[in-house]
Amino acid sequence: MSFALKIADLADRNTVLKMLLAGGLSSPAADAKADLFVQSAQALLQAGRRNDHPACAFFVPGRIEVLGKHTDYNGGRSVVATAEKGFCLVAAPRTDAQVNITAPAMNEKSEFEIDTELTPTMGHWSNYPMTVVRRLARNFPGKLCGADVAFNSDLPPAAGMSSSSAMMISFFLALNKVNQLDEREEYTNNIDSKESLAGYLGTCENGQNFGTLLGDKGVGTFGGSEDHTAILCAQPNKLSQYSYCPVNFERFIEVPTGYIFAIAGSGVAAEKTGAAREKYNRASLLGSAVVKNWNQATHRNDSHIAAALASGPDALTKMREILKNANHNEFTAQEISTRFEHFYAESGEIIPAAGDALNAANDSLSAANIEEFGRQVDRSQELTDTQLGNQVPETIFLAQTARKIGAVAASAFGAGFGGSVWALVTTDQAKNFLQNWAKQYQKAYPTEFSQQTFFLTHPGPATFELT
Repeated sequence: MSFALKIADLADRNTVLKMLLAGGLSSPAADAKADLFVQSAQALLQAGRRNDHPACAFFVPGRIEVLGKHTDYNGGRSVVATAEKGFCLVAAPRTDAQVNITAPAMNEKSEFEIDTELTPTMGHWSNYPMTVVRRLARNFPGKLCGADVAFNSDLPPAAGMSSSSAMMISFFLALNKVNQLDEREEYTNNIDSKESLAGYLGTCENGQNFGTLLGDKGVGTFGGSEDHTAILCAQPNKLSQYSYCPVNFERFIEVPTGYIFAIAGSGVAAEKTGAAREKYNRASLLGSAVVKNWNQATHRNDSHIAAALASGPDALTKMREILKNANHNEFTAQEISTRFEHFYAESGEIIPAAGDALNAANDSLSAANIEEFGRQVDRSQELTDTQLGNQVPETIFLAQTARKIGAVAASAFGAGFGGSVWALVTTDQAKNFLQNWAKQYQKAYPTEFSQQTFFLTHPGPATFELT
């Protein structure tokens, strides 16, 4: 293994700051992250590692889902970006199979060995790195070395910004570096790009197979790879449009000059555990019910809704006729049909129209095109509530209020049932907008406000290793 950095390098703030700026973070964001990396490096030193011990470090951002609510695992498309908040992880390689994790901000630790039968701790943050480690042990048999790891994060947990996916990616990257997994045959036979790596990491989370890399239980949610794609493939100051199953880049969408994202965390946890996980999985299971009824009626074997719609010019008409009499032991025909209509509207109509409007606005700075983008986003937000059914009063309030006080567009995002809302606002009004937005929310939901996070961010860079 080859490590250019020592722990001492990552404990030096000026050195870290230069590496973060080189990675594409803005100056304010890099300044904030430098402290988090230094704290992580110092935690390893306090745990007994030497200054001159080899080390690696990764910044892994959170995801902003601009459009594409519950579309990815159905083969649909989404528009994504990253925030300039995320995980700051430092890892020192070991020669044995032990993984020792320190989370300084939480004053917590987790220690375990790499093993194919590792049992993750459900309901605790260690579930995510343990799930990654177990999957790697199964997919890359033979001796694997562990690591001493310390991480900090300024990404709000359970806020719909993919903190769980970002954590899993962080630990995969560290163990990949330590073990040079990307040089092994199992890796190169299945993963040949950042997009395919995103697809694989999505299956690490949902438990599915990826090529010859067999799956396991994952973390118990039936999601796709949108989050991982955004986190690994985003570009600064751009939105990216992808389709999924497999991951396929479609286009960049320019954010018009003079605009920035305001993010509001509702304070209602968007956790993928317990009852929330059941609600999240229900949307996924309804998508599966659409495909099951389609395949039974057409004698096809399409793997997801997008594949069914691509099967012929009359597929949309056929699908709607079939779903009128859909049969399922858990869901009604109306529920299945409504789930399909949401997917088709979001993936097939709203995203293409919204992206076209925003690109046109960037070309001409046309107010009409900005307004059209806002109308498409409004439709997405409305259907998310009335058809997908994954909104809570707090996120509905935040999106509606953002529009009333001047945002050109606003939408809830993520798994739903809590989480965050984004708003696109003019840069010159952004600070005043954010203060007003927070004030309005505090007045309406004082209890949730105590757990909220409001911040501004440009679309940030993808994951990068500090070099």
